[in-house]
Amino acid sequence: MKSKFLILSAAFLLFFFWSEPFFAQCSMCRAVVESNESNTGEGLNNGILYLMGFPYIIMITLGIIIFRKVYRDNRKFRGEPVS
Repeated sequence: MKSKFLILSAAFLLFFFWSEPFFAQCSMCRAVVESNESNTGEGLNNGILYLMGFPYIIMITLGIIIFRKVYRDNRKFRGEPVS
């Protein structure tokens, strides 16, 4: 148990301290969009929303599938008819 805590703590600290360079990319993208006069910003925002939505869609779908399976298994265990 203690070794799991140490491994998770080390992983968290490494992630926390190495994540700083990733924050610079947002300001770099913003600078590129601001310097461009066309509709690049709208396309960039749509792309970000597109990429942001898929993990939520996947997690919701998996949650529904798991919930339905558990609910169906519980109904079978109690002897209720399964539709």
